[in-house]
Amino acid sequence: MSLPRQFAAYLAVGAIATTAHYALLIALVEAAGWRAVPAALAGYVLGGVASYVLNRRHTFGSERPHGEAGWRFVLVAAAGFCLTYLSMRILVDGLGAPYFPAQVATTGIVVFLTFAANRAWTFRA
Repeated sequence: MSLPRQFAAYLAVGAIATTAHYALLIALVEAAGWRAVPAALAGYVLGGVASYVLNRRHTFGSERPHGEAGWRFVLVAAAGFCLTYLSMRILVDGLGAPYFPAQVATTGIVVFLTFAANRAWTFRA
């Protein structure tokens, strides 16, 4: 698959994963009274599960066994998780930004980095 088509597929899968992430984030903050940073991280985990399943099949068409691709994906997701934590701490706790716009900006950063890492390492044949 060409790079532009693959990135478009990654964005489509990302939209699904991000919807799950944001839905949990908003539910935890608004309905359950969680603080924004832990809620963002819980949402990140949920979105990560959806992302792995859908990207493995639809974006990268990987036949790498789950035992290999899974731990690689977890490492890339862990890096994105740490970046999400740092970005949300800086934007929300440090600068006082509203949590939702801060999460949108954070997602914009993380998506490019995780695509590159997943393409080059996680799901590469």
